[in-house]
Amino acid sequence: MVHATSGFRGTRAGVTAGSAPRNETDSSAGESLPRIRVPYWCAKGHETRLVFVKLAEDQIPGQWDCPKCGLVAVREPGEATLERPDDEVFKSHLDYVKERRSSQDAEIVLTGALERLRARRVLSDELLGDT
Repeated sequence: MVHATSGFRGTRAGVTAGSAPRNETDSSAGESLPRIRVPYWCAKGHETRLVFVKLAEDQIPGQWDCPKCGLVAVREPGEATLERPDDEVFKSHLDYVKERRSSQDAEIVLTGALERLRARRVLSDELLGDT
């Protein structure tokens, strides 16, 4: 899910107010930016706690994708639903790969990769059970 606002609003972790990145100048210069921990819950009960730079309440995202199951997680426990909006279907990495390649393309890529490994003598035919 792409979020309209970023929790750090253009800052990098470890950056302090009024100073350059720590590896460029004295790390004791400036003050640390205030941070808050925001909990999110999905419909399956998974809790995710994210750290944001302290922003106005309306700038903190109201929902976040659960890293454990991919469902939408919200800031109030018990308010999340098991359904995703129709325009927002959760896809795994494999789903995206299958969109880009057909089964025939996958076979061609796999055959080429195995041939290169055999040519470098990394894989033998006996290990693959091809004989």
